[in-house]
Amino acid sequence: MNYDTSKNTILDSDSLENDEKLLTPLIIYAREVLLYENEAISEQDSVNAVPYPLAEITNLCVDNLLAKVARCCRESKVGKKLPTAFYVHVSALQALNPVLGIYENCARRTLENIDEATLVKFSLNQPKISYLFYPDFDTDAHPALQTSIQINLETGEVKYFDYSNSENPPVLHRKETFVAADYPNYEKFARLTRCEEKWGLLDNTSVIGTREGWLKYLGYCGVEIQDHAVVERLKQENSELSSPKIERHKAAMVRHSLSKPLRMVLEADLASDGASFFDYGCGYGGDVKYIAEEGYAVSGWDPYYQPDTPRISADIVNIGYVINVIESLAERRESLLNAWGLTKKLLVVAAQVLIDDRQQGQIAYGDGVITSRNTFQKYYEQEELKVYIDQVLSVDAIPVALGIYFVFRDAAEGESFRASRFRSHLSTPRVRSQVKRFEDYAEMLAPLMAFVSDRGRLPVKGELAEESVIKGEFHSFNRAWRVILQATDADDWEKIADKRRQDLLVYLALNGLGDRPSIRRLPAQIRNDIKGLFDNYQKACTLADLMLYSLSKPDIVADCCEDSAIGYKQHGSLSVHVSALEELDPLLRLYEGCANRTIGRLDGATIIKFYARKPQISYLFYPDFDTNPHPALHTSMHIDLRDLSVSYQDYSDLYNPPILVRKEAFVTASYPHYEKFTKLTRQEEKLGIIDRGAVKKHREWVKCLEENCVKIKDHKLFWRSNADPEKLKMLQKAASERQHKKIEVNAGKIGPTAEGTEDGKKVQSEVVEGDNLTIETLN
Repeated sequence: MNYDTSKNTILDSDSLENDEKLLTPLIIYAREVLLYENEAISEQDSVNAVPYPLAEITNLCVDNLLAKVARCCRESKVGKKLPTAFYVHVSALQALNPVLGIYENCARRTLENIDEATLVKFSLNQPKISYLFYPDFDTDAHPALQTSIQINLETGEVKYFDYSNSENPPVLHRKETFVAADYPNYEKFARLTRCEEKWGLLDNTSVIGTREGWLKYLGYCGVEIQDHAVVERLKQENSELSSPKIERHKAAMVRHSLSKPLRMVLEADLASDGASFFDYGCGYGGDVKYIAEEGYAVSGWDPYYQPDTPRISADIVNIGYVINVIESLAERRESLLNAWGLTKKLLVVAAQVLIDDRQQGQIAYGDGVITSRNTFQKYYEQEELKVYIDQVLSVDAIPVALGIYFVFRDAAEGESFRASRFRSHLSTPRVRSQVKRFEDYAEMLAPLMAFVSDRGRLPVKGELAEESVIKGEFHSFNRAWRVILQATDADDWEKIADKRRQDLLVYLALNGLGDRPSIRRLPAQIRNDIKGLFDNYQKACTLADLMLYSLSKPDIVADCCEDSAIGYKQHGSLSVHVSALEELDPLLRLYEGCANRTIGRLDGATIIKFYARKPQISYLFYPDFDTNPHPALHTSMHIDLRDLSVSYQDYSDLYNPPILVRKEAFVTASYPHYEKFTKLTRQEEKLGIIDRGAVKKHREWVKCLEENCVKIKDHKLFWRSNADPEKLKMLQKAASERQHKKIEVNAGKIGPTAEGTEDGKKVQSEVVEGDNLTIETLN
């Protein structure tokens, strides 16, 4: 199920019909917004300005209408923007794009009793608008939600939510973000937010969203809010919060190899020759030592172990597993800001995440625990950690693994890195024809072929180092390209271009979940990619938004899983090896990216599992997938895409962990060990020891092998030399009958088969190393 970028973006989806009845509120919006846009078009002088025919209004797709709303919300100068929603105070509605005004009016005309609403919430992935009532918005620094009224413009369904009697209702923060700058209390709201940020009161987003959590957190921080101001509580009132003695230095680790955060920097090739490093909170200095061994200039500072080392600026600054051991909110925030202040190009932030079962001997303290060693540990949720970094540094941190984030000083470099993570690995098409003109210039044209293989388009001026040489001979890239096409297949190049379009759409769609950068903020190479592959940025973003919104349809993921030619299919799921991800339908890549964008992947994840009927992604870690014929599951991480909640399971100490069979089903045919995996599965099928399932339990599998008198060595199945001869004879006969039956069944479908033989000849026996007996194999 490929996403066809050539389809008409207006008419290619489901029309605005439901059981042959027009979807009234949404169709009203569609008609009125088209009238508005046609009127604007008619005022243009251009002869090419053609109004949209109202007669075809029922052919408009819901996805495109939503994309229009979402784009206007993201581009709005007022209002609070979140990945899936846009909030604005009713006083600022007039400042919105007229398209949003029309949309909101269609909802307003359908509802009653909303005149006293305070905020309007626009859903960005569903045709829904909510009216939120905060009666004390102006007077209460953090007002509580009293009532919410939600309308689905597609179905007309209205829902009411009453919080007036709730003991723990939701509360608002950052009120100035909802209103325009000329709102009477704007400065007062903004001043409170700045003060709360200084105290670090808004950093712990996982607990401050409700009144009870907010008040409890204020108490822990030793402050209270009075008349839109932060007031420190008296010491005697706050005596129960006196800090115990915490020995942070004991949390330092003795490293015997480079830490994962810095290893990922080197693996991503982000450290150029001559780059400098600084380790903020270096502990014993293990990372400093190993980075120096790689040939880079490096220094490190630690308040206990290296207090006299100067804190100097560097290209790459690492603050690894530091902020999670600082119990003071203000000092934690200061450390992160200090590290960012030293950063020239890249800041690497790492912290402990996803630790649910706290060990005995730990005492709850603040937003973390005090361990039995008298150290402090703050256990972040992954999304909470990203929000914390983003808010403190005013950035968009990029998750690269659990608890590890990259923050680029240059936003364009960050976008380039983000886009590179969704780029498929492609090879240059091979030369199919011996054309003398091409052969004469093959060496000269090789860089141009490599560039097009990498970008899916011809280079623009200044992008190719060999430009002058090629143009000196051919005068232009287009003429040189025509020579290349004489010797290669044009379809191969078009496949590369299409794959690069898909890569870019996945990247742009995921950017749509946040604050999508303007075209000017993108790196020059990505700007050129967009122009070369899509003509313009708006077209590319519209196609990307349609991809993103199509995921909200309940059956789209299920259909993609069912239609996938790659991966292991079970009822309700599709599982693939991480190496096969880029070969999947772009909608599935986008679906996985929704989890990966904020949460990151499980360390060393081997298998990605898509759930067809529920919004969930799972990452499974099989450490010895390549070497163990039937590897055991070590850890798993499950992400609920509705709220990005994460559950984490450790199987490493289980006596009977799940194991994998049929490993070839999870990878593509080009995977290095595909043939070896496939041969083992054929042997096991012949013996009848695996059914259709791909997961079994370790102990049951060991028992199964013993009962069938076989063992596995080097991905090959052997009869045991000490097997009972009569039982062995019976098993061999059953295997032979099973194979003959399979051949007979398949004979009419695929013709004669030589499965179990090599070139029709009987397979020779093999000798197991260390065994004196020659043991016949099941080939």
